[in-house]
Amino acid sequence: GSAMSHLFRAAAREWRRTLAGGGAPTVASRARVFASSTDGSGGGASAPEAARRAAIPPDGPGLRDFIGSDAGCGASGSPTVWPARGMEEASTSTSGAMRRRAYIETYGCQMNVSDSEIVASVLGASDYDLTDTHEDADAILVNTCAIRDGAEAKIWARLRQLKAVKRDRDLERRRASRSGTMSSRPAPVVGVLGCMGERLKGKLLEADGLADLVAGPDAYRDLPRLIDAARGGGDQGLAINTQLSLEETYADIAPVRRSDAGPSAFVSIMRGCNNMCAFCIVPFTRGRERSRPRGSILDEVRRLSDEGCKEVTLLGQNVNSYADASLSAGGDAGAVVTTDDGPTDAFERYYAPGFKSVYKPRRDGAVRFAELLDAVADVDPEMRVRFTSPHPKDFPDEVLRVIAARPNVAKQLHMPAQSGSSSVLERMRRGYTREAYLDLVERARRDIPGVALSSDFISGFCGETEEEHADTVSLMRLVGYEKAFMFAYSMRDKTAAARHLTDDVPEDVKKRRLAEVIDAQRKGAEAANAREIGRVHCVLVEGESKRSDERMSGRTCTNKRVIIDGVDTFAEYSSSSSSGNDSPAVGINSGDYVAVRIDRAGANTLYATPLGRTELTRFHRIHGASFARGV
Repeated sequence: GSAMSHLFRAAAREWRRTLAGGGAPTVASRARVFASSTDGSGGGASAPEAARRAAIPPDGPGLRDFIGSDAGCGASGSPTVWPARGMEEASTSTSGAMRRRAYIETYGCQMNVSDSEIVASVLGASDYDLTDTHEDADAILVNTCAIRDGAEAKIWARLRQLKAVKRDRDLERRRASRSGTMSSRPAPVVGVLGCMGERLKGKLLEADGLADLVAGPDAYRDLPRLIDAARGGGDQGLAINTQLSLEETYADIAPVRRSDAGPSAFVSIMRGCNNMCAFCIVPFTRGRERSRPRGSILDEVRRLSDEGCKEVTLLGQNVNSYADASLSAGGDAGAVVTTDDGPTDAFERYYAPGFKSVYKPRRDGAVRFAELLDAVADVDPEMRVRFTSPHPKDFPDEVLRVIAARPNVAKQLHMPAQSGSSSVLERMRRGYTREAYLDLVERARRDIPGVALSSDFISGFCGETEEEHADTVSLMRLVGYEKAFMFAYSMRDKTAAARHLTDDVPEDVKKRRLAEVIDAQRKGAEAANAREIGRVHCVLVEGESKRSDERMSGRTCTNKRVIIDGVDTFAEYSSSSSSGNDSPAVGINSGDYVAVRIDRAGANTLYATPLGRTELTRFHRIHGASFARGV
């Protein structure tokens, strides 16, 4: 009881620090928000309601707020850039003024990509067009990642490049002014959005003029005002909003998706994280958990289905802890309870067996993840459904049953282990042991035949010994993950590890251990993929192969990349090899489901022969599973 109370008190203190301060604007300015209704009528929250939702005490919420309210990351190698949209030869706003142009560059996880779609929608409603180059942008917005030092280093380098862009544009404008020629656009405003903005706050504005505005993940409605404030100069405090929200989910904003996004789309279902793992900065950059109402999610999925989307990925920092209590009497799903009457019942009710957390979940009366996943899958049987990024504790049997029962729910689980050592997991505050994790792996493989597993691992966490590292390598070999995201530990400030532990593993040791973990994973992936040879999979085609326009590329239900030999196939897949296939040849297009036979395999990619176009339901009706042993 006393130990758990200590954890609850520590978590509450951390949340006060997480949600406090950060250059918040006045309540009046926060009330000026954009709220796009799903029917395009421009409705949404009223100004008083928006102000109420945004108004958080100056010192952050106290323990009462933490108790009573409703509550996978990583930098990509290259940024995502939003293509030009809405730009015309003479683009003007409804008032007759020249429309402004915004350039959005996105680093990091899928959630950042989804957030940039929200940003694009907010700016579009404020007379901005999107441009695919910073050369003619009035506002350059960099959506950032803060999960590791390496992610932030890339962004610092990019900001220095953009400072040179601003300088050159300013010099060009001055020359034009002196010569009396037509003036070019003024130097762009450069904004830092997302997790790095939330982590560093005002430091970004003080860093040698690299940024003009800063917006945290919950402040995107305020971007038009922030850009205007930055453009006007003056008090830097007016061009920053890193206030975390207890309620913001952007549920009423219709995302502006990339025109080159292919047949897939992201749908954000929840935001924030309550887990407070010792190594992780996400709770401090994304805030506490809050779930989007079920109805708005299903409306968005239906809209995507009507638009011809063939795959949706449900997103959240801890996606499978989703709990929508908006229609329940209590309205407090995901709340933290500090009573000492024992958390065992709640953990056993909502979590996978053997898993716990620093908070006691209360989800009675809420729509939980299993119910939402089942409802999303029911919208369109021909639309494949994925989700990321989950926590292994939130894989109770009810979730596994939905994945197994629904043909269009992907048979792939991302189960971040982080370490294979129980002692390291305890220091990481992960809430489970090696044995509990392996039991979950066994249940998943028993209940979902053919399921593919992926994971996250950190090498060189505080105090990690050679024996503990060996436990991680042995876990990799035991499970045989098809894919894993593996990194050397990078200490982040504000986290429990930064306050209570020592980053005492030398960098060269971290790198060597990481190389051994990567090697173990590669061997496991090669073995798993070798077993795919001869199998028949239903592949969603995403487009041409990057290396050849004579091949197509797509992914299996188990999320494995497949290169398809050829650009034509039979119009209809036949599972009978003896009778042949009399259907005509047709071209393979992005968005097609194609049955393929795997001919060869590498650690990361499968290579296949196309057997014919098909549908998800038809393939499952023929084979009774997401793959067949061969035809």
